Amino acid sequence: MTRAARTTREARATSEARAPRSTTHTLTVAYAGGEERRGPVTMGQANMIRCMLRDEPEHINIHDVWPVPEGTPTDAAIEALRALVVRHEALRTTFPHAPGSAPREQVVASGGTFTVTVLDHGELPGDPAGYADSLARAARVERFRLDRDFPLRPTLVTVDGAPVFVTMAASHAVTDVGALTVLREEWLALLAGETLAPPATLTPLDLAAEEATPAGLRKSAASLRYWERIIRTEPQAMFAEPGAEGTEAPIPRLTLRSTRAARALARVAERTGGLPSTVLLTAWCALVAHRTGQSACVTAVPTSNRYHPRLARAVNTLSQDALLSLDVRVPTFDALLKKAWGAALNAYRHSQFDALSLWEMIDETTFERGSRFARDVVFNDVSALPASVASLVEEGPRAETVDGGRTPAGPELELTWGPDQVLPTRVLTFVYAIEPLVHLALWADPALFKRDEAEGFLTGLVRLLEAAAERDVPLASLTGVTGVHPVDRGPGWRRVDGSWTSPPLVAATLSEALAGLPVHVTADAPDGVPPQDALTAYIAAGDTPLTPGEAHTALMDALPGRPGVLAPRRYVIVQYPPAEADRSSAWLRQRILSEGTGRAPADVT
Repeated sequence: MTRAARTTREARATSEARAPRSTTHTLTVAYAGGEERRGPVTMGQANMIRCMLRDEPEHINIHDVWPVPEGTPTDAAIEALRALVVRHEALRTTFPHAPGSAPREQVVASGGTFTVTVLDHGELPGDPAGYADSLARAARVERFRLDRDFPLRPTLVTVDGAPVFVTMAASHAVTDVGALTVLREEWLALLAGETLAPPATLTPLDLAAEEATPAGLRKSAASLRYWERIIRTEPQAMFAEPGAEGTEAPIPRLTLRSTRAARALARVAERTGGLPSTVLLTAWCALVAHRTGQSACVTAVPTSNRYHPRLARAVNTLSQDALLSLDVRVPTFDALLKKAWGAALNAYRHSQFDALSLWEMIDETTFERGSRFARDVVFNDVSALPASVASLVEEGPRAETVDGGRTPAGPELELTWGPDQVLPTRVLTFVYAIEPLVHLALWADPALFKRDEAEGFLTGLVRLLEAAAERDVPLASLTGVTGVHPVDRGPGWRRVDGSWTSPPLVAATLSEALAGLPVHVTADAPDGVPPQDALTAYIAAGDTPLTPGEAHTALMDALPGRPGVLAPRRYVIVQYPPAEADRSSAWLRQRILSEGTGRAPADVT
């Protein structure tokens, strides 16, 4: 049984275990209206379609839960859904494509049908909202067929025929969190009898046309140049260290809810004049770079690209990564905060791109550099979005008050552990609220963070905010201020080409990739030669025909999931290993059969 099948079975079993007695029937809803259109996909759609074709559906599909106003008839709830489908082209869109290929075109239908599952109960369990959320999550595990499926899977949860919730799994090819929020708000408005004004946003096809203009193409090209500069020069992976292995891992969720952090965050913003969201990002980056021993914090900062009025309320998928590179080689927190504002703006400015071209560039650039770009650190701040975003987690931000509303209620500092989720990252942070309490969730790879270390990281984040609220904190003092220690990589690790790597680990990986041929890797220059910031690999090929290009290609194929491995800048191939196989000078005395970078055409054959 595949992992996806196990996940599907487990999700359904969990939902069924929590489910009270119920009856189910399916309604087929016909719709007609709007114009039939077709055209290219948008950059955001291409980005998410790439992820949908690559990732497990439960990881990339999204969901929401819409509470139904009391007294709403079933027919009214269904009719409001029908009106949304007619109103928004994205909900009438499919993506035709040949098997094995990625869609490049979208088709908008003028009419069709969709289904609504009606799940009727005698009564709901003690946690109705949690039960509804479990139904929505269970619906995420089935893959959407891009060429034919309706992009929403709505279930109407009723009690004795009276609607209570609409649970919704959604295709990320046409919706993101912002789009689901818009749909929820409009659905509630329709149920309240309001008349919706015509949409004042770009449709997906209109956006695709705008992206194809000369100005749109220039913007995309500028984004690719920005990304290429970072990927050519900055750390290949933030967590290049012992224990960082594999491309996916089950990671438990750790949730922080803290009024202490919110008070400190507000005081730092007041003292420095910085935006609270930028202050939190700065503190987080400072702590990540400190923990990893890196000179820069390179992190994916997902953005919905909804900053333009014509896209703010678009029902479309606008999610693309902004890539933040923040140089932490400054003396104090305040100096880093000043840099962070500009660095974040620069990242967001370059977050619209052709995803296929981006990954072609990444593959070419990393092959030349001899690394694999690892999207191993993600910081996603959705605190500025409406509260319905909280439906993406099991416990939403709670903002109760006491003293007649004057004082925010909530824990001073509360850490709670949640379920595991399989993720292709080492550290993922979601920020749900920054006032009246800081509410965020951290998923930290347990191979790198024991439970007490993950808790210490979030506690250290709060301590850093509290210290920065009182004074400008020297970054050299972060260990004492936060209690978070830099990683101890042990002997054999060194910084090469801006990245942490282990020459013995590189040698072992290259030898494995070459079917066990003896390999020696060094970052030391030969006697009399100035020190170099690159690795050299010596390979004893014996009677095996081998070129530097073949050696480099074999190593690059072995790199995914090994962030501590950086390819040598030069491959030196000899026939037999020396007696002193651990000494570079001994390898240099061997007769050289061939040598080269492995990147040039002449090195390949």
